[in-house]
Amino acid sequence: MLTAALLAVPGITALSSAARAADADLAKNGGFESGLDNWSCSASSGTTVKSPVHGGSSALQATPAGNDYAQCAQTVTVKPNSQYSLAGYVRGSYVYLGASGTGTTDVSTWTQSAPDWQRLTTSFTTGASTTKVTIYTHGWYATGAYYADDISLTGPAVDPGQPPTTPTGLAVGSVTSSSVALSWSAVTGATSYAIYRDGVKVQTASGTSATVSGLTAATAYSFQVTAVNDGGESAKSTAVTATTSTGSGPSTGLPTHALVGYLHASFANGSGYTRLADVPDSWDVIDLAFGEPTSATSGDIRFNRCPVSECANVESDADFKAAIKAKQAAGKKVLISIGGANGQVQLTTTAARDTFVSSVSNIIDTYGLDGLDIDFEGHSLSLDASDTNFKSPTTPVVVNLIAALKTLKAKYGSKFVLSMAPETFFVQMGYQFYGTGKFGGQDPRCGAYLPVIYALRDDLTLLHVQDYNSGPIMGLDNQYHTMGGADFHIAMTDMLLTGFPVAGDTTNMFPALRPDQIAIGMPASVNAGNGYVAPAEVTKTLDCLTKKVSCGSYTTHGTWPTLRGLMTWSINWDRYSNWEFQKTFDGYFG
Repeated sequence: MLTAALLAVPGITALSSAARAADADLAKNGGFESGLDNWSCSASSGTTVKSPVHGGSSALQATPAGNDYAQCAQTVTVKPNSQYSLAGYVRGSYVYLGASGTGTTDVSTWTQSAPDWQRLTTSFTTGASTTKVTIYTHGWYATGAYYADDISLTGPAVDPGQPPTTPTGLAVGSVTSSSVALSWSAVTGATSYAIYRDGVKVQTASGTSATVSGLTAATAYSFQVTAVNDGGESAKSTAVTATTSTGSGPSTGLPTHALVGYLHASFANGSGYTRLADVPDSWDVIDLAFGEPTSATSGDIRFNRCPVSECANVESDADFKAAIKAKQAAGKKVLISIGGANGQVQLTTTAARDTFVSSVSNIIDTYGLDGLDIDFEGHSLSLDASDTNFKSPTTPVVVNLIAALKTLKAKYGSKFVLSMAPETFFVQMGYQFYGTGKFGGQDPRCGAYLPVIYALRDDLTLLHVQDYNSGPIMGLDNQYHTMGGADFHIAMTDMLLTGFPVAGDTTNMFPALRPDQIAIGMPASVNAGNGYVAPAEVTKTLDCLTKKVSCGSYTTHGTWPTLRGLMTWSINWDRYSNWEFQKTFDGYFG
């Protein structure tokens, strides 16, 4: 009788069938079978894994870190005044699934603990003018990785229309040894563009230009671009080709593979004082540690040699200068290193900048040195909250340092050796976080070296990041890597030689550096600092990066036989350990 009554009401059956027919799953790539296509994950926290999965062959894994809770989201086109159901499978601790921008009441659901796959569901009604809704999943601070799979948004579908037309006018712009700039004509109705390298999609762009980084020097590549909107993706454009440059930088007289070390010249510690003349010939670059400021913000750098009361065997100034000349005659480079753990340098004013230039010049001229090493640590560099673009910095301590180094490079010419020894927190951590972040609360020092390196990338002789005294750092495989073995050095160095999106923004890439600009920083012994690696692990690191063998679980993005070499803290500690580090380098490179 009830069925008959319902059928007797005009239009009821037809309306119900039409509603069911109009419903569709609007979430794109909800099973993550196409990687992270259509999803955007905060701070590069997301990746896809083959296990565990709920359905199909892939699932999302995202790892909260610091002040980021690893949100992955996509924006979906919806109908106004319509009801939608959101569902998905998750596992992990404190996992959330929700929707924002609904135009009514935004919704979310979560589980405190899901040791196995658990289905989360919620629903919402769109507002009268709502046409876009963002669906998301995220974890919570410091709770470890979570997983998500088979996410769906079911409700009335919107006619997506037709895909855009194929882009035209694809052209090659500037080309370096590791990057190619591309531009193309705008396509009406396109909401984004996809860039293909040798037939494989490598990145997306919201505008009509992009720079593809992480390329190999002296290599030909083919590029195409497509236009994308809700209706789909256009056909690929006509291909253009570009060949990267050879990657040879300015000649500074360094050998193909160089051994770099810091020499305790202004202080003594448990390693003992080592005279410059007694440094073995294996050391190609000797960084005199340290020049320090008279105060943190003065910019006035002084190099005070170790006093006899502290270093009983210290040589005279005359003998020290004679040793510098002897090293240079043998083809070695002797630099003054500024900063160190105790030498905070903050060039907050243009006056401090100019004092820095004049005082450093005085040290270089007094001792006849070959160049300068920047070893700013601690709180020397940090970013203002409004400074969000590493390519156009505005923070005074960063802007003034860049200007000072460019002035010194211009003063002394192309033979001037400029090196930097930042900590991983100031460089590779920029893959996840940059400065205080979009929402504030992050450490303003995070990634603060990136604008300096970027601005001086054509003047920089050597970058030897300190791969020691470091916490876990996320690599390009979106996994955390810790000190103590080859894996850490491989992952950290691969980031520098491949380039990476800053703070997870694929439209804001930190470009790769040349392999001849990179030396890997390691402690010379267990006494020298946290992160010591045994000689066998040093060899594995070099094998992987220069020959792509012995790489372990990390897959590099290239092979770099012209990697410049190794840096260590310090020559003194290596002497204390019977020259173990030096012998490993000599045994490998000859």
